[in-house]
Amino acid sequence: MPFSLADVTLIVHELWPLSGAEDWDAPGLVSGDPTHSVTSIHLAVDAVSATVDEAVERGADLLLVHHPLLLRGVTSVAEDRYKGALLGRLIRADCALLAAHTNADVVVDGVSDILASRLGLLDTRPITAGVAPGTGIGRVGRLPERTSLDRLARRLADLLPATVSGVRVSGERDAVVETVALCGGAGDSLLAHPSVVAADVYITADLWHHPASEAREQAVHSGGTPALIDVSHWASESLWLEPAAEQLRAALPGITVTCSDLRTDPWDFVIVQ
Repeated sequence: MPFSLADVTLIVHELWPLSGAEDWDAPGLVSGDPTHSVTSIHLAVDAVSATVDEAVERGADLLLVHHPLLLRGVTSVAEDRYKGALLGRLIRADCALLAAHTNADVVVDGVSDILASRLGLLDTRPITAGVAPGTGIGRVGRLPERTSLDRLARRLADLLPATVSGVRVSGERDAVVETVALCGGAGDSLLAHPSVVAADVYITADLWHHPASEAREQAVHSGGTPALIDVSHWASESLWLEPAAEQLRAALPGITVTCSDLRTDPWDFVIVQ
């Protein structure tokens, strides 16, 4: 059964409904002719030159990414600017571009749900409630067995693809942890949420100095929790790609769905002092 880009877009929005997206977000179809046939889809976290080249070289009809290329407003897609150059490359190759961002974060089997599942968390629930039962930003749950903060951080390091920034931890190494709150991607906006404050540890990405420092100072003042674990933004979301691909394969029989394993974390090396 042939599928058009319009058909595929409809399926994508059934799997990851646009109603679940945050108000500031820009998911959906970025470029491509809705009437064109789609026989292959390539998934990546980011639309960057390496993943665009990969999709084109594979002959993909659609590049489905997590992060919207045009999240922030632009006034030009001239090809002397990288976003215009990427779109031009995709258009000339008849490869459409579609993004599923916060609408893929909030759902069951979404970005945070997958990370919670891979950690083995039990009795999970969203940190913030979404429009449908069981949906929402982030997850909070409990580990099957208590462990130390150090061991949990090392488990994360083994679970996530390697990046030069590694896994950063704020808290006592031997602190006992059982309740875990997490948010794939940038989750500093949830640092003061009651479910996060009540957890033994909060796992997220892109923690800046001031929000992290203030959260830890408040934690020390209030009893020591939550500890903080800061991981790579890209790494925390990359675990979603293969489960998302499986969902697409089930919903779109006959279409080839592949996942990028390219590291699109922006950091290339670190100097240890």
